[in-house]
Amino acid sequence: MTYDSGDASQSLQQFLNETAERDRPGDVFELESSKMLEVKVRGRIWSKLGAMVAYKGNLSFRREGMMEGGLMKALMRAVSQEMSPLAKIEGQGVCYLADQGKEITILRLQGDTINVNGNDLLAFEDTVRYDVTFLRRVASMMSGGLFSVRLSGNGMVAILSHGKPLTLRVTHNEPVFTDPNATVAWSGNLQPQLRVDSSLRSIFGRGGGETYQMVFQGDGFVVVQPYEEFEQGLGGGGEQGQGGGLGRAMKDIFD
Repeated sequence: MTYDSGDASQSLQQFLNETAERDRPGDVFELESSKMLEVKVRGRIWSKLGAMVAYKGNLSFRREGMMEGGLMKALMRAVSQEMSPLAKIEGQGVCYLADQGKEITILRLQGDTINVNGNDLLAFEDTVRYDVTFLRRVASMMSGGLFSVRLSGNGMVAILSHGKPLTLRVTHNEPVFTDPNATVAWSGNLQPQLRVDSSLRSIFGRGGGETYQMVFQGDGFVVVQPYEEFEQGLGGGGEQGQGGGLGRAMKDIFD
């Protein structure tokens, strides 16, 4: 049987026209498509390590660690290994960033603060301040806590999600419970708690053993994706039953 492509074929020129970069003046961050970010570098920006797929101009790329020195900073550095490290991109030029075909959302911070799961942070401007944060409850530390990157100030931030993200409102009267493996970001004023409930293991997520939930209370928002990421060890056991996050980081340091 011969496959009939019908109208699916196109000339080379049509392909070139449809896939050519869109040269738009203005913002440092622009979406070439929903899964490709164009960054106009005029000095320095920060990106997820390994996200660069192409570039033009005179640019340099350097892997950057999150923290240096001290026991607590060693702990934080071990935690940051659970997410992709940062790359510092400097010079004059244009680079293109993408990550595993994930959807990209550009946010403009105007004195705002947002927490982003480390694995879902694609890039941010040098004007944005950042810090690694984690849940400090002993229970979460023993069983594989949660880390994120806290971004604040003024500038553009690009975040990632598998599929179209959903933003849920959090109020004092109605807290929101999420699967840590599907949680992308949350407002800077919220401090989520990590809770274990083995009774929900069959209906809430795919993780084995005890089921972890993030509990958001207060006034703000939380962003979730229609997908569960286990590769980075977010919120406990992965598909192979291996712990991740802060719990594994502490084990790596003290073993």
